[in-house]
Amino acid sequence: MAKDSSKNIPIGHTPKSSFHPVTIVLDMCQGAGRSLLDLADSIGRLGLFTGKVLAACVTPPLYLKHILRQFMNIGFYSLAVVGMTALFSGMVLALQSYTGFSRFNAEGAVASVVVLSITRELAPVLAGLMVAGRIGASIAAEIGTMRVTEQIDALTTLSVNPIKYLVVPRVMAGVIMMPILVLIADIIGVMGGYLVGVHVLGFSASGYITQTWDFVEPIDVISGLVKAGVFGFIVTLLGCYNGYNSGRGAQGVGAATTNAVVSASILILIFNYFLTQAFFS
Repeated sequence: MAKDSSKNIPIGHTPKSSFHPVTIVLDMCQGAGRSLLDLADSIGRLGLFTGKVLAACVTPPLYLKHILRQFMNIGFYSLAVVGMTALFSGMVLALQSYTGFSRFNAEGAVASVVVLSITRELAPVLAGLMVAGRIGASIAAEIGTMRVTEQIDALTTLSVNPIKYLVVPRVMAGVIMMPILVLIADIIGVMGGYLVGVHVLGFSASGYITQTWDFVEPIDVISGLVKAGVFGFIVTLLGCYNGYNSGRGAQGVGAATTNAVVSASILILIFNYFLTQAFFS
C-alpha cells in the first residue's frame, strides 16, 4: 500500500486519534463555548445600543417631523393588518370556545373567554408579531441600506447623531403607537366574537354585550396596553439595531432583516410570559 512519506500514514486512512472520544468532547465544548461567547457579545452590544437610545430619547434635540412621520408609518399604515388579525382571531376564538364549552354545557362563558383572551393576550401578542413582520423588517432594511451606502457615515460627518436622527423617532413612535393599535385591536377582536356569537351561534345580542362588560376589568385592558408598549419598544429597537449594525452588501441587509424579525418575535413571546406573571401572578 502506498505511503505518505511526510507523515508515514497510508493514503486513504485517517488517524484514529481524530476520532478519539476525548477529542470529540473537546470539540463540542469548544463549539458550545464559542456560541456562549458570541451570545454574550451580542447581548452586550445590544445593551450598549439600548443605553445610547434611551439617553438620546431624553436629551434635545428631538426631530418632531421625523417622529410624526413614523407615527404614520408604524401606526396608521399598520392598522389594516392588525385590525384584520384581531377580527378573525376573535371570530375563531368564539367558535373554538363554543365547541369546547358545549361539551360541559358552559356555552354562556364564550363572551367572557373572548374578551379576556383578546384584551390580555391575543391582541397585544398578535399585534406585536404582525408589526414585527411589517415594521421590524422595514426598519432593518431601510437603516441597513443606509449603512451599506454609507449614508450613516455621512450623517456623522455632518455632525448629526445617527441614533438621535434615525433610531429615536422610530423607537418613540413604536412605544406610543403600539398601545393605540392594541386598543383598536381589542375593540375589533371583541366585535368579531360578537358577530360570530350573535349571528352564527345564536346568542342574544344584549346578553352577549352584558356578559362581556361584566367580566372585563380595567386591569385586563391596562395589562395589554403595557405589553403593547413594551413590544413596540422591542420591535423598533431590534429593527434599528440590526439595521444599524448590518453587514456590507445585499446579503448583509437581508441577514439584518431576518434577524430583526426573528429576534423581535422571540423576545415578544418571552417578555409576554414575564409581563403576564407580573400582572396576574
